Amino acid sequence: MNAHPQSEPKPVRLVFELARADNPRLYDELVRFPQGAKRVNRLRVLAYDGLLVQYGVFAVEGARLVPPPIGGDPSARAAMTNDVFAPSLAE
Repeated sequence: MNAHPQSEPKPVRLVFELARADNPRLYDELVRFPQGAKRVNRLRVLAYDGLLVQYGVFAVEGARLVPPPIGGDPSARAAMTNDVFAPSLAE
């Protein structure tokens, strides 16, 4: 046995300011709740769910791997993309 008992990890305390310009979706979600415990709990749930998705514990509905296109002329795809940067069309 170890002579020194294992101590409990210290809790993490966060104090931060979030502007809507930083993350509009997160801001809009959190501002729905009154300041205090409800808002903190919502942030805690969102963070935990984000970790589960990040580590693949559960998947997001609608998130699928899209297979790369097979064959085709790369220059045709490049021409289509390059048209985005072409001068605007005359009306």
